[in-house]
Amino acid sequence: MSLVGKKAPIFNAPAVINGEEIVESFSLDQYIGKKEVIFFFYPKDFTFVCPTEILAFQEKLAEFEKRGVAIVGASTDTEESHLAWLSTPKNKGGIEGVTYPIVADTSKTIASNFGVLAGDWDYNEDGNLSFNGLPIAYRGTFLIDKTGTVRQETINDLPLGRNIDEMIRLVDALQYVEKHGEVCPANWEEGKEAMKATKAGVAEYLSNN
Repeated sequence: MSLVGKKAPIFNAPAVINGEEIVESFSLDQYIGKKEVIFFFYPKDFTFVCPTEILAFQEKLAEFEKRGVAIVGASTDTEESHLAWLSTPKNKGGIEGVTYPIVADTSKTIASNFGVLAGDWDYNEDGNLSFNGLPIAYRGTFLIDKTGTVRQETINDLPLGRNIDEMIRLVDALQYVEKHGEVCPANWEEGKEAMKATKAGVAEYLSNN
């Protein structure tokens, strides 16, 4: 079930901040009324596609920050695993240099509440609790506005990496809509023409494009 248009699930969990400090209680609530948030899940620490995405977000961090947007990552690994990976140089498969928070969802409840857990719990034929699927998160990405409402979500399967530039485009679109009250058509980018959400507005846009 999509979370778009709904409040993002609330959580408090350990996280690593600034690439070096473990905090025991991290929450997205700190951004409400202050910043939009890109909250993204990745499957596992010390893997292959994941570091390319995490480092790509870091490379574009200044672009998000100048738009007033916070980046927060999460996986089902422990905070100690996050810290070890953050302390490992990039030439050895690590993500050293990443400064935005990375949340430790060891209970898997955050991934489950956001609808990105790649499996679920069930009872087997002996009546014992078991897990069907993989106990890790899909590559879920959520754009959350300043009220704490999810405005966009994308969920990729495990082998499919994200396009970070597309997330910047979506941030630009959301901020344009909120500032100007217009809507953004297909393939809209910053600096391009938007349109009024009326029949006349659509007709005018189509005639000009």
